[in-house]
Amino acid sequence: MAEPRRIVSIVGTRPEAIKMAPVGDAFAATRGIAHSVILTGQHGGLSDAIRDIAIELPGDSRPRTPARLRERLHGLLTPHLKRLAPQLVLVHGDTSSALAGAMAARDCGIPIGHVEAGLRSFDMRQPWPEEGNRIAIDTLSDLLFAPTEAAAGNLRREGRVRGAVHVTGNTGIDAVLRELARIAPEKRMRDTGTPLLLVTCHRKENQGPPLEAVCRAVRMIARSLYVDIVFILHTNPLLRAAVPPLLGRERNVRLIEPLPYPEMVALTARSTLILTDSGGLQEEGPALGKPILVLRNVTERPEALGSASLELVGTDPTAIFTAAAALLADPERLARLSVPSFPFGDGQAAPRIATLIQRWFDARERRPFMLRPAAAASAASPATPAPRPAAR
Repeated sequence: MAEPRRIVSIVGTRPEAIKMAPVGDAFAATRGIAHSVILTGQHGGLSDAIRDIAIELPGDSRPRTPARLRERLHGLLTPHLKRLAPQLVLVHGDTSSALAGAMAARDCGIPIGHVEAGLRSFDMRQPWPEEGNRIAIDTLSDLLFAPTEAAAGNLRREGRVRGAVHVTGNTGIDAVLRELARIAPEKRMRDTGTPLLLVTCHRKENQGPPLEAVCRAVRMIARSLYVDIVFILHTNPLLRAAVPPLLGRERNVRLIEPLPYPEMVALTARSTLILTDSGGLQEEGPALGKPILVLRNVTERPEALGSASLELVGTDPTAIFTAAAALLADPERLARLSVPSFPFGDGQAAPRIATLIQRWFDARERRPFMLRPAAAASAASPATPAPRPAAR
């Protein structure tokens, strides 16, 4: 019997854990793959969400700056990768853990696969350092799993990318649709007629005055419109300190702690409108039929802008209030935007990734001395089928 193909995924943050869990499940259902996970400790408490954990690195007393964190993780990951000797290392997205993992794999001579490749805001400062991280990871990668044709187009236009580009859909849609199917229908619906606004704000570029401006906008909405508002506090102490003084006394604003993923999906499903700077909510919101006001000036996920599910409003209080008030005052428009749409995939990204990796292994074994594939090889990628409506 042939030896299994060994794959190691490197996971550091809660969003990575959520989006890589379907990939791990797809590997578990694929014959001949031995998959394990290294948790870097960038975020704690991830072991319950991830199967096949091989190593959990210590996450306490970690450096605060992205550069120091990458350097520390790179030093910790390299000896473990040498010992585990996988035939492929998978990283996800644009975090410090993902870049450190890709750099460690490169230094060990191990091929790299990048899940959620090709996203671009085309502004190195927004988001920082994520925009630079994902460009660097894409440059290092042998396999690039782009969530959309637009993301793949970004990669194909960049002369620095040399790996094989495949359009797979976003594994975050796999995760949210799977979780939605587990939620009882009555828990997806509001039990009152009052519109519910869900608010999150945590990006580095929104810390300080921009977050305070967002809070002022939320206060204007709370005082002027007939709504209930749930504002999810972030774990970052700098962010947490800014919100309660501005919103803590508003009777129709609830400040809550971050929720476990199943509860977060249920809350998102019950919401009427989302105000957020989160990349994950920009992807999940359309799939759940939720219009989103994006609290940023640019986004690396522009696909839903064309469908009007997303609107960039920035952090100016007047712009945020005006956009929210206009949408809530127009029930017909709100209803049109509250229908599930799938600009980021159909919920089958993880099985496609597993299949493509198997084919890549097969090709390497047939031609063990083949040169690194060019990005143009992506023409062999399977077409993404038409999305299926989510269960409501």
